[in-house]
Amino acid sequence: MALQIHHLCRPISPPSPSPSPSSWPTNHSNITVRSSFNLAKPTSIKTVKKTRYSVTVRSSLETSGTAVVVGQVTEVDKDTFWPIVNAAGDKTVVLDMYTQWCGPCKIIAPRFQELAEKNLDVVFLKLDCNQENKPLAKELGIKVVPTFKILKHGKIVKEVTGAKFDNLVAAMEDVRAS
Repeated sequence: MALQIHHLCRPISPPSPSPSPSSWPTNHSNITVRSSFNLAKPTSIKTVKKTRYSVTVRSSLETSGTAVVVGQVTEVDKDTFWPIVNAAGDKTVVLDMYTQWCGPCKIIAPRFQELAEKNLDVVFLKLDCNQENKPLAKELGIKVVPTFKILKHGKIVKEVTGAKFDNLVAAMEDVRAS
């Protein structure tokens, strides 16, 4: 599967030895790089972090202003969830359903973010199951938090309940392989 990736790069610090200040982009300058990648083999974000740029990666899968973002966890709500899932097409989508007061949710959140950074062929979302999003949480069948729903082609194909990171990774790999 080929995917066009747009990188928005911002310099973190000038290279050493520093060229003349007029030739180095200012803190407000952006460098846009457009590339195509074959995502049959996942691309590691670690390669990007070795450069002197802060990189925001956005996929070219967009519909009606709803962008599917890879390499990070995207917060969704009852209005943005389904448009993002539909825009993901045949990509695997992993949804973290959590609450602000949930201790295990807070513990697994950094590991979920790391997973998003390492798996650029998967869309990672999180949904705060508060009163505002209660209708969507009910529609998705949440019973406990955290609950992870893994979707493919807009349908839930796997579920992991509790802060069981190894089970989440195994379920995600199963869906990616299918």
